[in-house]
Parts: sequence; C-alpha cells; structure tokens
Amino acid sequence: MNTDRSAHPAEWRETEGLLPPAERDLPVDRHEFHKERLMALIHDESRTTVSGTPARPREQRSWFRRPLVVAPLAAFALAGVIVGGVALSGQGEDGSGTATGPLLTTDIGTASTAGTGDLLDRISLAAASKPVQGPRAGQFTYVESVTADTYVRTEDDKSTVVSEEPHRRQVWLSPDGSEGWLIEPGNSPEGGMTLDSSEEMSAAWDVLAKLPKDPDALLKKLYADSEGEGNSPDQAAFSRIGELLSDSVPPSGLEAALYKAAAKIPGVVQVDKATDAKGRQGVAVARMDKVSGEREEWIFEKNSLDFLGTRTIQAAEGRNANAEDRLIKTGTVLYTSAVTSRAVVDGIKQTPERAS
Repeated sequence: MNTDRSAHPAEWRETEGLLPPAERDLPVDRHEFHKERLMALIHDESRTTVSGTPARPREQRSWFRRPLVVAPLAAFALAGVIVGGVALSGQGEDGSGTATGPLLTTDIGTASTAGTGDLLDRISLAAASKPVQGPRAGQFTYVESVTADTYVRTEDDKSTVVSEEPHRRQVWLSPDGSEGWLIEPGNSPEGGMTLDSSEEMSAAWDVLAKLPKDPDALLKKLYADSEGEGNSPDQAAFSRIGELLSDSVPPSGLEAALYKAAAKIPGVVQVDKATDAKGRQGVAVARMDKVSGEREEWIFEKNSLDFLGTRTIQAAEGRNANAEDRLIKTGTVLYTSAVTSRAVVDGIKQTPERAS
C-alpha cells in the first residue's frame, strides 16, 4: 500500500496518454508495467469529474481493492468501466455506479502502546482455535465485504471531500490465483469482471499456504515483499498484513502468525474503540503513518476477538500537506471495510448460502 501522495503525479504523467477513449491495445511497454499499479492508476483516473479535472489520487490499495486485469482501455470502455469519461465510481449517465453519501467521519479513539503485545497474543490464540478447511482443485475462496472510500472530487474548479455509500463487494479466487471474479458496484461492470491472471496473486490460497508460520520468518518475508511501498518499511509491512486479513481466506495457522508478526513491528498500538463499515464496534490494532497523518486500524470484536474489518482515518495533518490535502479534516474516514464472509465455494458467483 502506497500512502506517499507525492509519488502519484509522476506516475500519473506516465499514463496520461492512455486515458482518452481508444480503439487500440495498450502499447507493448504498458503490458510490461506492473499490473497492480496500472489498474490502481486507472481506478484513480476514473474519478475524473465531468469538468475534466482529476480527483486527488488516494493511496494505492491491494489488487483486491483495486481490481486488475490487463486489457485494452477500449475494452474497459466497452465493458462499462469507463464510459464517456464518467467512471463507475460516481453516478454514470445511466445511473449506475457507487453513489456518494454523507461524509464518513469518526471520533478518533485513544491509542496506547501499553498492552498491545498482550492483545495481539490473545487475538492470535483466538484465530488459532478456528481451523480453516482449504479449497480443493476446482473450488474457489470467497471473500464478501462492505466497503467505502473517501476522496476529493473537483467539479467546476471547486473541490469537495465526498464519501461513497458503503456497498457490497464480492471476490472469488481459484487456489492458484489464475481464475477470479469481482462484483462491486462502481468498480466493476454490472454482473462483475474477471480477475483471471497468469501472474502470482498474493491473496491466492496456494501462495498464502507457502508463507512461513514462524513469526520472525514471516515478518522478514512481509518486509521483503513490501519493500519500496508506503512511507516507511514498518508501515508498508503493517499495511501488507492488513491487506491479507481483509482480502483473503488465510490458511490454518497463518492468521495467528500474522498477528504475532505484527506485534514485532515498531509503532503498533491498540485503540480503545473503532467501528467497521457495517457499524460494528470493537477494539483495534493500529499504526500511524507520521508522514501522511493517516492511521490504519484493524478492528476486532471485543469479546470473541474475531477480525471484523479495517479502516484508515485521517488522525493528524500530514507533514507536507498541500491545500487539497487540508480539505480532508482530522477524523475523516478515508477507507472502511467490514468482512462479512470468508469461505470456500464450488464455483464463481456461488455464495456460501447458495452452496448445495
């Protein structure tokens, strides 16, 4: 997860030529561009308003939160992802897309380092007590959540901060990650879009099953995999764990190991109260990005310590905040999610309640 906004403008210029409607495939060099970053940029550009002024790019989230496929931009236009310059993340000409609602704000819970290690130990034990049955060949992992983003929208030279209405998100992924499907209003065409890929996916079961369960070895791997991301190695590793918790079905033993690894990251704190995208209240494990002023929180039910979801809040003004950054006030919820189902199903578009 990259929370360094200063990196976006240069990356934006690399893709300016891709954004107008086109009838040709992506240039060869663009196919070599990292798929996750390309689709994150396309998603951010999709927030362009009718006035033609791009909204402020938010942090690049995991490939699940920023779905990726490699295809000509013309294909996206035909599929309805970008139609006539109006993106699905706003209201399209036909009324489709993720609607905006009231600005998402929150009281900032009190954070403390005291007892954080003990809390993560108890969360780890709770996770270890719930074994997970892995998918067989031909089956799919399924993650359903409620999610919403907050972003700056510019129209007629006036910028305002808006939040999406919390909406349902469904992701299916084959064990090896080669097949997948996303259904998310505003971020996929009606009926969904493919996530099929020939590249290794970090949230695929087979990839997760190979991760070490020893916390020290796991943390070393997480630091290596997130090298160069975010505003610091510690924040990048913390964010990587949050992505795996939100976007995957962790194999038995891995979720517990992730919590033990997180306890070893400097700057991790516990927060006395936090609320997920469904309004469920709990306690949180969090880390503050001192450069951006954003605090990423993992939310757990107070008694069972079950993982509920994540959110990122503007907890302080960033060190290098510009005028647009300062539109986002302290207490704004920048991103929120609530995991409502993690399961194994027999096919794409099948949900646990519909399983035979």
